[in-house]
Amino acid sequence: MLERSGLSVPHSIATSDQGLFIDIARECRTHYDPDTRIYVICGRDAAERILAWDYGRPGVVQEMLDEFELLVAPRGGRFQPPPEFERRIHALNIRGEHDAVSSSEVRERIARGERWEHLVPEGIRELVRELYC
Repeated sequence: MLERSGLSVPHSIATSDQGLFIDIARECRTHYDPDTRIYVICGRDAAERILAWDYGRPGVVQEMLDEFELLVAPRGGRFQPPPEFERRIHALNIRGEHDAVSSSEVRERIARGERWEHLVPEGIRELVRELYC
């Protein structure tokens, strides 16, 4: 979907069956040059949870951000990372009409038989239809 959305920078897209972002990033590291920058894309709400989560010991957030960087979609407001993480957390620029949309909402609307097409960029509507309808 990201590929069809028209990313304008050199990139590679991968998936993983790992559940934790740090595990996903570490798995990716085995397939890429050690200097490759790895980004995890998430919404503002997820970024807030990542930074506020009680991981049971100090320093875990920095440990994660040493493995990957975050690209944060606005999802109802721009995310402002704490100063200590600014160089590893970046805003993902999304057109205004899509900034409040979540993939969960799109899937839920599809499951309920409701209109969803207006929530998804035109370039990926057919792919969403193929995957979820």
